Amino acid sequence: MTIAPSPSSSRIEPFAPWRGHADDAERERWIAVARDVAAALAVDVVDRDRSNALPVAPVALLRESGLADLLVPVESGGHGAHWETAFAVARTIARVDASVAQILGYSWLNQACAVFYGTDASRARDVLARSAAGHWIWSDSFNPVSPDLALVADGDRYLLNGRKAFATGAAVADVIVAGAVAVGGRHDGELVVFALDADRDGIRHLGDWDNIGYRASASGGVEYTDVVVTEADVIGVDRDEPFSSVVTPGVQLLFGNIYLGIAEGALEQGAALTRARPNAWFLSGVDRYADDPVTHRAFGELVSRTAAVEALADRLNRRYDDVVALGRATTAEDRAAIEIDVARLKVVSTEVGLEVASRVFELTGASSTKSAIGLDLHWRNLRTHSLHDPVDYKRIEVGAHFLNGTVQPVSLYT
Repeated sequence: MTIAPSPSSSRIEPFAPWRGHADDAERERWIAVARDVAAALAVDVVDRDRSNALPVAPVALLRESGLADLLVPVESGGHGAHWETAFAVARTIARVDASVAQILGYSWLNQACAVFYGTDASRARDVLARSAAGHWIWSDSFNPVSPDLALVADGDRYLLNGRKAFATGAAVADVIVAGAVAVGGRHDGELVVFALDADRDGIRHLGDWDNIGYRASASGGVEYTDVVVTEADVIGVDRDEPFSSVVTPGVQLLFGNIYLGIAEGALEQGAALTRARPNAWFLSGVDRYADDPVTHRAFGELVSRTAAVEALADRLNRRYDDVVALGRATTAEDRAAIEIDVARLKVVSTEVGLEVASRVFELTGASSTKSAIGLDLHWRNLRTHSLHDPVDYKRIEVGAHFLNGTVQPVSLYT
């Protein structure tokens, strides 16, 4: 499989395939699909978490359901949905399986790198069409805290060497997006973004992911040994242009939605367990835990706080469609504004999600700690992923902007 065709003399032009907003029909259609996928995943989610096995069957389900091609324009063979819908779909799946929701969300964002980093509209369209035709799942090995990859010219091609940790989904994906500063050749000194077949010669998936949460996310490292990278693999060059970096607020917005989905899933499971819980605490004066005012108070607090996060997430999901529609007309101010708003979501979704996933045990009792029930999966997933980048720096980012109007330097975390 070749990710992109050889460069041609096609006209270079701005390209932003996402326009307008999702209507009710679009949202209802794909939320229904997401619920069906979540129901299928729920059957064995606890067993898959325990086994720490590669999520081969869940990823096949994402392809079969049409979700892999959700954001590809209709004219390129996809479903032409909007980011608002995509984030809501990821949230829905995260209520049951955050690992699979993460793989799906990353697939959309990495697939979109052909647009964010690309400058050749014809080539970007071709990449998206190929992706839709093959129902490709995309991943990346862009982790900025890992050592940089070495991309060194070898004649008219490059050789890629190095190792990246935390390459979520790469071991079960079709495509890996990566980047490196080229040494020599046509792109000497440029930060080149390229897309590689996940099973290309010289790529080794390390299988070293064994953490307390996100166990079904295939988040192990990737090692590259003399991997051939040609011009056909290059999807763009990062020149610090505002539109290309809009992908990062998209990543953080995905996180906020997944954290919210985890909280919603914990509440849903906690409510079911509470309704089924027999008897009541002897001092409560009621016959069932579900009738205890203490239980009502606690659920009321957690549900209300979760609903507030949902309102913010829904607003930002819709607004992200406005930002990506600007394409190359995106300004630094446009990019900074969405970055700050998404940082606010990241703060509250982390705080509320962790509180809900932890306190729900107070309402469901000691019996809910049985391993077979899997209520702990919500907390373990969120606790693990919320360490992706320190939320304290998001608080600082929001506070510095509120007081002084300052914006943090653009990075793969901001």
